[in-house]
Amino acid sequence: MVTAAPLRRAVFLDRDGVINRAIVRDGKPYPPPTLDDFMIDDGVPEAIERLRAAGLWIVVVTNQPDVATGRQRRDIVEAMHARLMSAALCDAIQVCWHAAGDGCACRKPQPGMLLQAADDWQIDLGRSFMVGDRWVDVAAGLAAGCYTLWINRGYAEPAPDSPDALARSLPDAADRILQML
Repeated sequence: MVTAAPLRRAVFLDRDGVINRAIVRDGKPYPPPTLDDFMIDDGVPEAIERLRAAGLWIVVVTNQPDVATGRQRRDIVEAMHARLMSAALCDAIQVCWHAAGDGCACRKPQPGMLLQAADDWQIDLGRSFMVGDRWVDVAAGLAAGCYTLWINRGYAEPAPDSPDALARSLPDAADRILQML
């Protein structure tokens, strides 16, 4: 009898404001406009290494609507993602390239990227985590059945409704996740 491989646990990470520094203008976060502006936050590589050492799969899930609206070039975003992969800061990346009004199922707060990742990489969503700095991240994680951690960056926008936990940074979120394993 052939048995299926067990589903893996994952940590889904929003990109801008969680892994790298978001550009904040008037209290609103924006993605970095150039590869030179793409700066990994302090402690992030070490936090991701600790999560990986615990057997967790690291998946970036990011909305990149500036590509759809023409404010950003796709090749620049892909170069940022290549940098994340080459630095071993994630195992996979899911991107929604759509603008807010496109009505797609992949754009957070919809859970489409997480659901697709679960299907592609045999991830157990109910035993996984979503870490984000915006309400849309928490909403997507909750809709997918993940445990959610919100990094409150003090943005001038609505807070998430019901994150499972709060964290100060990705290293703090990693500490909390590792305590739960």
